[in-house]
Amino acid sequence: MRNVADLPPLHGGHVPQWLAQRMRKLTQLVLRLAVEEYGTRGGLLERLSDPVWFQAFNNVIGMDWDSSGSTTVTAGMIKDALWREELGVKAAGGKGKRSRATPEELKAISKLYDLDPEPYIRTSRLVAKVDTVALQTGYQLYHHVFFLDEEGNWAVIQQGMNERERMARRFHWFDAETFILDPHKAIAGLQREFALNTVTKEAKEYQKTLLDVVQERPEKIEWELESLKAIARGGYRSLVYYKPREPWERDVIKRYESLGRLELNKKALEFAKEMSVNNYEEFLLLKGLGPSTLRALSLVLELVYDVHPSWKDPVTHPPDPFKFTYAVGGKDRVPFPIDKPAYDELISFLEELVSKHPQEKALVRNVTKITKNWKFPEWEKRAT
Repeated sequence: MRNVADLPPLHGGHVPQWLAQRMRKLTQLVLRLAVEEYGTRGGLLERLSDPVWFQAFNNVIGMDWDSSGSTTVTAGMIKDALWREELGVKAAGGKGKRSRATPEELKAISKLYDLDPEPYIRTSRLVAKVDTVALQTGYQLYHHVFFLDEEGNWAVIQQGMNERERMARRFHWFDAETFILDPHKAIAGLQREFALNTVTKEAKEYQKTLLDVVQERPEKIEWELESLKAIARGGYRSLVYYKPREPWERDVIKRYESLGRLELNKKALEFAKEMSVNNYEEFLLLKGLGPSTLRALSLVLELVYDVHPSWKDPVTHPPDPFKFTYAVGGKDRVPFPIDKPAYDELISFLEELVSKHPQEKALVRNVTKITKNWKFPEWEKRAT
């Protein structure tokens, strides 16, 4: 078994009320301690953007260690706690329909903290576009939570699902200075053989060439695409710029087709041409630009213009925080059923800690030293 935190499959079920009540209390206490000790930016937002800390927190409150639902439940608990208590940071968005409410919720948060909401609404749209269009690994986003503090610092946690494989992938963002050159803080999931990655330093020339190509007539690009698709079907339509010479060129086309349909949204290309878009961020934000259009454009760039995106999957493999499931147990009885007395004692202890009792704080430091190098028994880590 690899000692890394891979994001796992879709699970059904729900959190029972007796556990949800405890989770809410524990979540609120941990968030308050993190902000009091380290502040909102470095204390909370940066931790939320760390997949190890987020997964460890998920395990501590008793969620499954290997369930995609852990992200939605844990992020929901955090959002609820931040709105219940004023810690100088709030959250917008959520799962499914709630994610579409993100812009309006960001306006409410910005009003509360006297911030201009527009940059954050744009950021919210852009990170979603990056993880659905600019980086394609077969995952469709269905969860998006945007954290914003009173100083304008932000973090995003969003998750995608591969419906065919029923596997999830979680994307972490933190105060990114660029959205188009290796912008993620981390990506948690299973590494794939290849991924269409247009937001890496290796794709700088690709981005520049694509912006030049979309200034061409959409009909010309469409003709080039249809010619390439005909070649993949075993036929041949001559191209001024393209003559298939090697078998691998058909393999390239099949690779693109394995990611999904290759269809251009001509309206999006017309917008790009009319607006003379010369910035890759603005290009990604074009209305109507979806995964199939970018795949089609990328194929044309590869085989007509000999300019390539990266095919390296940028997923990260952080250390495994499974040992944190031993705090109170797991909802699905791994490594053992939720220990209610232990859970209540933990809440009581943290309530004392929030009251700034120096003896408890000294005890926490000692426990941290003792448990730092403790390793869990591998055989107790089993699928739920």
